[in-house]
Amino acid sequence: MQQLPQTSDELTQNIPFTKYVLLAVLFFVLTPATLFISIFSLFTISSASLADSKRQEVLAYDSSSPPVGVNIFASLPSDIPSVGGTVVAGDSRVQIIKNYLHRYDSPLLAFAQEIVKAADAYDIDFRLITAIAQQESNLCKKIPPETYNCWGWGIHSRGTLGFSSYKEGIYTVSRGLKKEYYDKGYTDPNDIMTKYTPLSNGSWAHGVNTFMEDMQ
Repeated sequence: MQQLPQTSDELTQNIPFTKYVLLAVLFFVLTPATLFISIFSLFTISSASLADSKRQEVLAYDSSSPPVGVNIFASLPSDIPSVGGTVVAGDSRVQIIKNYLHRYDSPLLAFAQEIVKAADAYDIDFRLITAIAQQESNLCKKIPPETYNCWGWGIHSRGTLGFSSYKEGIYTVSRGLKKEYYDKGYTDPNDIMTKYTPLSNGSWAHGVNTFMEDMQ
């Protein structure tokens, strides 16, 4: 006798009960795990987007901010003293002259302040008469006795002009350089030489320029 095929109900009845239990366990385990993974992934993506947004804000702020230390005092230039031709308190020129005169043991050492004051009074280079004195008399070491004339000033066939003191000589020579040289366009040692000592072959201007450079 031929056996008929089993119906679906009959097949269902033949599935062991343990399989139902296994399927139920898998459903209740995998479903929460899948849900947790989905939520965690969404939270991670949101956090990364927020961090990237903040990073872009920081970079934008940094690019618009000036570098540290640049133009830090840009609003204060009027409070900073500028360097000009006029002597101000704390000016170092007197010390420069003192150091130079001390190096050569010059009798003009005690008059360094007067040299700078005279240069200011007549608006000439503060180094000029010291450099001329070095060129003309080895800083007053080789001058006619009791003349106090360290600059060869007023020397002519009838003799040498003399002063009553080094101070008088400093102011007389400074004033003469202003009126007879600077005011007439002779401001450079090379130009001054053409009138001060016209027979010089250039050594006078070279010496004065060299001595002035030594007083930087």
